[in-house]
Amino acid sequence: MEFLGTTQVASYCGTKKSCLFPDPAPTSTTKDTYQSYYLPGYRYLSSWRPSLLHKVVLVPPSSDEQFNPTGRPPTVLPALRSALHARYSTRDWHHANMVQLKGSEASRYWAGRLNTDSVRLMQDKDQLTYHMQEDSRRNLGERISNIDFWRSELVYELDCLLRETQALETAKKRLECAVDEMQGPLKVALECLYYREKRKGIDLVHDDVEKNLIKEVDIFKDCQEILAKLAQRINHQLGINRDAQHALEQDLSDKNSAHFIDEKCFNLRNTSDSINFYHGVEKADGTVSVPATWAKFSEDNIRCSQHARANSVKLREDTELGLERTSEEMWNQYVSTNLAFNNRIAEVADAKNKLQAQLAKVLQEIFQTEDTIMLLERSIMAKEYPLKVAQTRLEGRTKRPNIELCRDAPQLQLITEVYTIDDTLQTLKQRLQEARDTLQMLLLNKSKLEHDISVKANSFFIDKKCMDMRKTFPSTPRLIGY
Repeated sequence: MEFLGTTQVASYCGTKKSCLFPDPAPTSTTKDTYQSYYLPGYRYLSSWRPSLLHKVVLVPPSSDEQFNPTGRPPTVLPALRSALHARYSTRDWHHANMVQLKGSEASRYWAGRLNTDSVRLMQDKDQLTYHMQEDSRRNLGERISNIDFWRSELVYELDCLLRETQALETAKKRLECAVDEMQGPLKVALECLYYREKRKGIDLVHDDVEKNLIKEVDIFKDCQEILAKLAQRINHQLGINRDAQHALEQDLSDKNSAHFIDEKCFNLRNTSDSINFYHGVEKADGTVSVPATWAKFSEDNIRCSQHARANSVKLREDTELGLERTSEEMWNQYVSTNLAFNNRIAEVADAKNKLQAQLAKVLQEIFQTEDTIMLLERSIMAKEYPLKVAQTRLEGRTKRPNIELCRDAPQLQLITEVYTIDDTLQTLKQRLQEARDTLQMLLLNKSKLEHDISVKANSFFIDKKCMDMRKTFPSTPRLIGY
């Protein structure tokens, strides 16, 4: 019962240290308390734990605890009472509290300023980002509108150029048709001259019929040359049109691709799935033009196309005029030649009955032989392709590797096919030569028959035959290419 009535200067209130925590030094209290605070804006992983308590916990237990393991206050008072004067004073305690409060106030002040500035900074940056994104989106929209404008211009010009090119190709086809139509009358005129060279005796004269035939042949050749030059000019102009068309189509294709890309970029949002980071892409500049040169490029393409269309229109007008003029000249000469033929035939009408039947038969056989020759030539040409196929198959099978290079049934069949087709070609060529020889023989017989006919009858037959060949002549629409 010694504890009862013990005064404040009892031995257990002396200098003996606590059994749980050591007494902290008065000079290190404030320093250890605020050691974990740093400048605003900096965060550390260990800034949340107070350093004082951490250090206090890490202090090893005092040596007195070895003698008092139960942790209860000793019953024996310490002998030295001077330890009471080593503790903190009230002034130190108030000073420590004031420093703690001021440090806390400063930390809260800096934290408040940091939070306010951070919120204001985030708001400003959010607005700046939003406005810049909207400006980019607006610029993309304007760019899409510009692309749409030039794309519509290119589409319109391309349609006009395609229509003009189509019209020019039609004019070219008309020229080709007109030239092909001239081949028949020209061939007839040449044949008439050829047949009239077979006249005998006094009838072999340079009469009006021959003069008109020669003139007709010259007119046909001149007209063909004129139309051929027009066709060459059209071919050259078609090349220019195709170049302009290619430039327009390429430009239009680029515009479509750019429109698709810009529209895709225009529709991108912050919530889109296809967005990603592309670090350093803003430093790469692969542009090749500026808005002025970009617009001038399409404008130059359109102007080039317009110039080509203007030249094409003028060329079509020249073509139309040339077709009409040549058609009129040929018709006039054809009528004059026919009139001369009719006058000449009237002079030798008494000889026509003696020559008509036999010569008609010979000519018919000549025509049939020519058809036979044509059919034989076509048959020979038709056999060349199967021969090429068989030989190509044989050549391809020679590339089989190693043991696969087998002389199998397909190989034998292909070899037989090649020999058979080759033999067939030789037979057809021999028959073709016989047909040609037969044709020459028919012509020789015809010449002999004409030689045996009287001069007047021969002249009448030739002129009559020429008129028979000249019964058909292309109409004006056909001569101008329709």
